[in-house]
Amino acid sequence: MRVFVTGASGHMGSAVVPELLRAGHQVVGLARSDRAAETLKAAGAEVRRGDLDDLDGLHEAAAAADGVIHLAFKHDLMGAGRMDDAVAADLAAVEALGAPLEGTGKPLVITSGTLMLIPLGITGRSGTEADVAAGGPRADAENLVIGLAERGVRSSVVRLPPIVHSPLDHHGFTRILVAIARQTGASAYVGDGANRWPSVHTLDAARVYRLALETAPPGSRLHAVADEGIPFRAIASAIARGADVPVVSVTAEEAAGRFAFLGPAVALDNPSSSETTRALLDWSPTHPGLLEDLTEPHYFTQP
Repeated sequence: MRVFVTGASGHMGSAVVPELLRAGHQVVGLARSDRAAETLKAAGAEVRRGDLDDLDGLHEAAAAADGVIHLAFKHDLMGAGRMDDAVAADLAAVEALGAPLEGTGKPLVITSGTLMLIPLGITGRSGTEADVAAGGPRADAENLVIGLAERGVRSSVVRLPPIVHSPLDHHGFTRILVAIARQTGASAYVGDGANRWPSVHTLDAARVYRLALETAPPGSRLHAVADEGIPFRAIASAIARGADVPVVSVTAEEAAGRFAFLGPAVALDNPSSSETTRALLDWSPTHPGLLEDLTEPHYFTQP
């Protein structure tokens, strides 16, 4: 299968592209810089220059492909507090990628996150693939893609947990939490730190994307989740040991200043199940969980 991949040189792309190539697929990766283009060429992928703002280019590339995996997101805007702009750009890109696939039966796999389940107010259980938001950030793109299943697209959505970890992670939330711990001199959690975050190893998540591309039924919502819910206190404690700083409890007000744009998220409870995904795709995580990964030096070795 000839697969067009956005975000092909990023964190997830650096695992998804080799996963696809090893499975015998051809990959055309979107590259917005010379560095990204060289990275993709070195991996054995073809290069298409452009970015998420080039909607005509995205449409054209999707039309020429046998399948599409959309990994890119404007994380720089999110980090600058412009989440609404990042979400709007993502939705426009999804529309451009999906339109040329209508009526073809070709697969379109996009990316969402388990944190989008928070507004649903789920209590007493883990969030599941069947939990759906009527609208909102990331949910609008999800619903658009799921709707494409009725228009002849084998569409699916992969929800990633807030922490996707591995040595391939250079800019993700784990890296940010480690950097904040070092900058502030302590690794912090909010209150009693009992709120839970799910996680997955990058390589396990990459396999979910490949399996979704190859086999997911039209209109599938999937959870690439290995650790269903780790108490944030345990995450903060593991970071404290690795960074050789104390672990402390802070108030929600203190967290807002300490964690910058992550401030509103660090106290969220987001346990998420992947039971349906595991059965549907015959997928089972095989790589280290987050707490084990945080005993390795790659998150704590100074660049």
